[in-house]
Amino acid sequence: MKKLLTGAALAVGLVASPVLAEEVKLQLQWVTQAQFAGYYVALDKGYYEEEGLDVTILPGGPDIAPPQVLAGGGADVMLNWMPSALAAREKGLAVVNIAQPFKSSGLMLTCWKDTGITSPQDFKGKTIGVWFYGNEYPFLSWMSQEGISTDGGDDGVTVLKQGFNVDPLLQRQADCISTMTYNEYGQVLDAGVDPSELVTFKYEDQGVATLEDGIYALEENLQDPAFVDKMVKFVRASMKGWKYAEANPAEAAMIILENDASGAQTETHQKRMMGEIAKLTAGSNGALDPADFDRTVATLLAGGSDPVITKAPEGAWTHAITDKALK
Repeated sequence: MKKLLTGAALAVGLVASPVLAEEVKLQLQWVTQAQFAGYYVALDKGYYEEEGLDVTILPGGPDIAPPQVLAGGGADVMLNWMPSALAAREKGLAVVNIAQPFKSSGLMLTCWKDTGITSPQDFKGKTIGVWFYGNEYPFLSWMSQEGISTDGGDDGVTVLKQGFNVDPLLQRQADCISTMTYNEYGQVLDAGVDPSELVTFKYEDQGVATLEDGIYALEENLQDPAFVDKMVKFVRASMKGWKYAEANPAEAAMIILENDASGAQTETHQKRMMGEIAKLTAGSNGALDPADFDRTVATLLAGGSDPVITKAPEGAWTHAITDKALK
């Protein structure tokens, strides 16, 4: 009888024991903002919990390089622009795109209209602010395709290494600067500039857009079936979060504000940002379109004398995760 009671007590104990959630650490590319709304929505709505995941979202910043965090084991998965990811892969860090929530690029140049710029050929003789650390390659490729030198002079452009702000334009240090449709362009308007005073050139419209904000994991980890299963759950829940954010942008913006530990974001800015972000994730179910990958690679290979990659990469993306997550 004693043995039976002990066994029964043990059985009750086993039933009562909670199932431990699988931990996932996600490294963002930048600080908490609507650019990453899908992940915060998935966390807030319990989508990760429904998949048995305990997800920690790690904000980024100017001193945080997601590939380095991933390489050092500080995260299981990272968000990255494809130029940066492919550059890291060619240098020996075997990162693999496992999902692509962003279908379109938000990158563009914003110029003063009174400079007389109406087309890319008018960039000649002008000063253009460009983000570096891998973000310069779409611009360099674009200029190469236009036949415009980036060494300055009347027939070329003078490239100003731009920080992550809009000061060079506002202070007239540059005729054009790099902006995102969902962020810096709005900052220019917030500074009191009327849209009629500006001319914009979206990289997407110029045929030189590269993929942004993909989800990447280390190739070696994808050899582990348990890790793959965890990533399937993560991507499925994340895409559920993204589609909810698309359909409910105002609510998604408020979720971002609730998760912004810095308190730096404002409701007006995040609602505007989320509205623009929804345009970029629209049309994607999370699976990478091979044609978009090929376009990105072609753009990077055409980046002038110092391209971000020197050859077309192999094994840089997989549908193994999304094929299971999205069925």
